[in-house]
Amino acid sequence: MLICDEVPHNMRGTETDDRPRSRPDGRAVSYIRRAAERAGMIDLRSDTVTRPDQAMREAARDAEVGDDVYGEDPTVNELEARVAEILGMEAALFVPSGTMGNQVAARTHTERGQEVVCERESHVYKWELGGLAQHSALQARPLDGDDRGVLAPAQVRDAYVEADGHRAGTGLLTLENTHNSKGGTAIAPADIDAAAEAAHDRDIPVHLDGARLFNAAVAHDVPASRFADPVDSVMTCLSKGLGAPVGSMLAGSADFVERARRVRKLMGGGMRQAGIVAAPGLRALDNRDRLAEDHARAERLAAGLDAIDGLTAPTPETNIVVVETDTPAEAVVTACEDEGVGCVAFGEYRVRFCTHWDVDAADVDAAIERVERALA
Repeated sequence: MLICDEVPHNMRGTETDDRPRSRPDGRAVSYIRRAAERAGMIDLRSDTVTRPDQAMREAARDAEVGDDVYGEDPTVNELEARVAEILGMEAALFVPSGTMGNQVAARTHTERGQEVVCERESHVYKWELGGLAQHSALQARPLDGDDRGVLAPAQVRDAYVEADGHRAGTGLLTLENTHNSKGGTAIAPADIDAAAEAAHDRDIPVHLDGARLFNAAVAHDVPASRFADPVDSVMTCLSKGLGAPVGSMLAGSADFVERARRVRKLMGGGMRQAGIVAAPGLRALDNRDRLAEDHARAERLAAGLDAIDGLTAPTPETNIVVVETDTPAEAVVTACEDEGVGCVAFGEYRVRFCTHWDVDAADVDAAIERVERALA
């Protein structure tokens, strides 16, 4: 294992090199130090930290590949067809990230200058670097959802702006499920139906940010296609709880996906022999049902944290545990890291923990003990 002051072998001079052995730049040193510090840590910062299993690594190694920009990568084509079938859509598109999937959808559905109605705490508005404005010259019209992130049909209707000689009008409604900032809440299909219907009544397309859509499907015990049915496009991630190393999927009608493919290219997402990263995604799709294990462990974690003085942890709906703290969140995060538990500040007095497939029941119990020790 590297220690903090070591220089990796590939950054050193050779044994016959007489030049002074240079150190890596500051960023490299930081990465080395962070990797060493996280050795032995129970990492509950996010389900994005999952590592591909051996089957995924072997699938990547053995993947049949071709040029995906030409539509000639058989592994990517298989992945796109399978996801389209799972979601009940005509077609799907493989993209490098969920953020790109959301931004491609927004650009494909809209005209420049139009308004995008979204929930104020939604990922597409809050956590994507103002991409709606930067990529597509769109205006966001954020609305305050309820405490679970649900937008009521009346809110959608009231937010609608008709295009005229002075206003560009409403071009898109975005919804999110599960809702990240609200603590992984699994929005009920009926709530998605109602908001989408209110938009469609005014001929406004609807995009669903379903980065953790399969978590919502497991929580409600319905097929993922049930959530996709009332919307015009949906994005879902392979690289969170499903465990793939990279990649998300954007699905919709065949016409929408064809147009989205051009936008993906515009945004730098046109990949070549992408089957190497698509193959683990195919394997990841087989992990959908095991998300229930993450949910159960999140409940176990929340119960243990709630019993610690100074913490209040409501029962989670999926795999995200949001804890209210008596002391500033940043101080709690630092104390937990010192005891070997990774978590993130989620507000001034809120901390997020996230279970995933690299964390088993023993890890959850150990994490509870370490957090209690950190806050003692």
